[in-house]
Amino acid sequence: MAWQPVPESLSQLAACLKDSLSGFDKAAQKQAELMLTQAKSSPDINNYLVYLFSSQDPPSGLQCSPQDYYLVRSAAAIMLKNNVKTSFKQIPESSLSLIKMAIPMGLQDKNSQMRNYAGNIATELIRRGGLMSWPELLPELLKMLSNENGQVTNEAQEGSMAAMAKICEDNTKLLERELNGQRPLNFILPKLIEATKSPLARVRANALTAINVFTPRKSQAMLNSIDDLLQHLFALATDSSPDVRRQVCRAFVQLVETRPDKLQPHLSGLVDYIITQQKGDDEELATDAAEFWLAVGEHENLWHSLSPYISKIIPVLLESMVYSGEDIALLGGATDDEDEEDREEDIKPQFAKKSSARTANGDGSTDAAQNGNAYEKLASMDDDLEEGEIDNLEDGDDANPDERWTLRKCSAAALDVFARDFRDPVFECILPYLTKNLKHDEWPYREAAVLALGAVAEGCIVVVTPHLPELVSYLFSLLNDPEPVVRQITCWTLGRYSAWAAELSDPAQKQQYFEPMMEGILTKMLDRNKKVQEAGASAFANLEEKAQKKLEPYSLPIIQQFVRCFQKYKDRNMYILYDCVQTLAEHIGPVLARPELANEIMPALIDRWTKVSDQSRELFPLLECLSYVSMAMNDAFTPYAQPIFVRCVTIIHQNLEQSLQLASNPTLDVPDKDFLVTSLDLLSSIIQALDKEKSAKLVEESQPAFFELVTFCMEDPNDQVRQSAYALLGDCAKYVYGQLRSSLSSVFPVLLKQLDLDGVLDEDIDEGFSVVNNACWSAGEIAMQHKSEMKAYVPELFQRLVEIISNPGIPKGVTENAAIALGRLGLGNADLLAPELANFAEDFLTSMDEVDLTDEKATAFRGFTGIVEKNPMAMEKSLLHFFTAIARYRDIKLRSQNRTDLHEEFQKTIGIYRQIIPQFDQFLSQLQPRDQEALRTTYVF
Repeated sequence: MAWQPVPESLSQLAACLKDSLSGFDKAAQKQAELMLTQAKSSPDINNYLVYLFSSQDPPSGLQCSPQDYYLVRSAAAIMLKNNVKTSFKQIPESSLSLIKMAIPMGLQDKNSQMRNYAGNIATELIRRGGLMSWPELLPELLKMLSNENGQVTNEAQEGSMAAMAKICEDNTKLLERELNGQRPLNFILPKLIEATKSPLARVRANALTAINVFTPRKSQAMLNSIDDLLQHLFALATDSSPDVRRQVCRAFVQLVETRPDKLQPHLSGLVDYIITQQKGDDEELATDAAEFWLAVGEHENLWHSLSPYISKIIPVLLESMVYSGEDIALLGGATDDEDEEDREEDIKPQFAKKSSARTANGDGSTDAAQNGNAYEKLASMDDDLEEGEIDNLEDGDDANPDERWTLRKCSAAALDVFARDFRDPVFECILPYLTKNLKHDEWPYREAAVLALGAVAEGCIVVVTPHLPELVSYLFSLLNDPEPVVRQITCWTLGRYSAWAAELSDPAQKQQYFEPMMEGILTKMLDRNKKVQEAGASAFANLEEKAQKKLEPYSLPIIQQFVRCFQKYKDRNMYILYDCVQTLAEHIGPVLARPELANEIMPALIDRWTKVSDQSRELFPLLECLSYVSMAMNDAFTPYAQPIFVRCVTIIHQNLEQSLQLASNPTLDVPDKDFLVTSLDLLSSIIQALDKEKSAKLVEESQPAFFELVTFCMEDPNDQVRQSAYALLGDCAKYVYGQLRSSLSSVFPVLLKQLDLDGVLDEDIDEGFSVVNNACWSAGEIAMQHKSEMKAYVPELFQRLVEIISNPGIPKGVTENAAIALGRLGLGNADLLAPELANFAEDFLTSMDEVDLTDEKATAFRGFTGIVEKNPMAMEKSLLHFFTAIARYRDIKLRSQNRTDLHEEFQKTIGIYRQIIPQFDQFLSQLQPRDQEALRTTYVF
């Protein structure tokens, strides 16, 4: 007998589902979410969800208005998709069968959003179970799509095509792989291309959407179909549907990178076509068209072919850079809003920066955030919603042209790219425009002209430079323009030319241009308008990057202005202010420790530190800022270190506790891992900054036990947390090894597990390798300190490191850090590693070939040379490579104990082989002449 729902249970579930999407009654919503979480444990929950979602009308006995029932079906679909996503293996086969029966019905639903939901669920089933878990799906979708008997409804065709597009997007690699002797894409792609002839615009658009998933990929199916695809694209170029033309433009953008040879013969026509689409009334279509200029401009070869058309393209870009009437309305009028509190939804979500992967030099490579790009694409949050799903918290802020990727920004970015490509001719094109519009009576044209001037700053700097004294002086006057948007873009453009001003060597010119630029931007950081404040702060961070140490003489007035900003800013602009402080700290370094500077900036930071709660997202940029400040001040940071250190430990402990509680009570909120990342990074900075004795005391006095928390973080499921934890572990090995030593018995098993490549290779993501990279680095730092005391861990650690350096699929930086750790392992354990030397010598030497000449490389080679001395005969196949490495090791005589010791080790090794090899000079003659000369010059023979 077929499964049937219990009416009472169905009604209860429907009520909970409706309330879960209620944005009006928060208490009812929370209670509904709690009950739905409990309902997940019911073995029949997915059956009920399918039943509600697939029933177009309310089932008998369910009292629901059409609007409420729509919410019930929506919530049921979303919950069903999430259950498949998180608990696929736990869903009974009988429930999976019901879901698979309901999907085709859902794809034919009269409501387009329900068809979207059906496609989302189908995609998730394939993603979790693979194609063979539902082999009938793709043939059934293609059959509905082709409508061979003419009896398939329009809704069914649209639904099946939308589902196919989602499946292609989410299962791209799966469709390209061989399955039972054939690749699914080989028969899917021709069907998709054929579907672009459908009389239904939605089908045509979604067919192109699906095709565009594969266009950037050089699969055999795409290679076989490219000519057919191009014919269809040209036929669709004049399609009546803007959505179809958008996808056509996107296809051309994708083909720029993958098949420029196919576009080259048609470039003249494409230029005219893209210009036509960009000048149309549909801004989304125009923006997609403008992306073509970016793609071609950034292509290493194709951009040359645009040279004859520059005079046609640039005016269109300039025209597109003027704010539209709609955008002006969305921006609002000129307001002095400096005293208004920020709404919570106005504060952009901030994310902890990824902790740097330690390079083979042992340093993190972090660039200061550059928020000054007026046309950069803003990263969007992954809200785990698919197309068509409801987010009842959506506040519509994406309508703000400042917060989204627009035709204006895309055109400015394209102008920037063309300026770098073609240089002088671009400036010659825009000069009449600048002359006409920089002093235009209407502010949108003034603003667009200033934006254009800023966009060409990098590419046209040579030809612009003679004009800059006049242009920059005029920009200074625009800092006081009555329209805030003009003041805003003027800050950005001045920031773009800050390198020119910073590099002026004539004191008179410096006084005339650099100092007023710096002062003008600093002044705008306290503008009457908050967006201008933000633009001023962003521009000043850019100026700091360009001027660097040249700011030292002005440090006090700069910091005093920062302090005024701390007193004045509302929450939103506090984020970029932290960036200004940390960028200054990064570039003036120890100067920040001077009492007159530290006594200004530290009270402001500490005041903010006391006001920001442990749950506030503002803590992320504040912690990161303090990391830079502590590293700049070094031991002068000591008076502030203890309470900050303790709070970081407390935040880590609270976050880990929340994770443990969540495991037993899934209704609790998921803790934000960014709190862990930024706290771990700041602890690293403090430990590096202070004298070792002071750092050691902070670690010793930590409650809970410091390394117990670090070990928990090393096992956290979040990659970024583990990455930061291993960076902290390595820093502890370097600076507070005495405190770490007693905890190594609990640390090492976790470290060894992280170095197991199986899990990382399966994930196929960069973050996993970054964790392994930092784990390798920390292993090397421990080996430097622990030496022969770590004999118990040497065999497995050695095996893991050799697996990494011998695997060609591992990123270069990771193999370099693994090789350094392996070499350092030999410093106290050469006798244990010597018997294996022949098995890893060549991979070690290859990994080390391009590592910079640092103390880390020196210590690694010292350890490796010690292993060689224990088993010199094992180097037979790698001896020439080893001697080449010795010959090319530069800076060996610099004043450094590590390098002095390495020179002695190399000399000793050369002596050993001179004794072993009868025709030693003949052996050396196999080296390149320059290497022979280097050896004889540096060593005694």
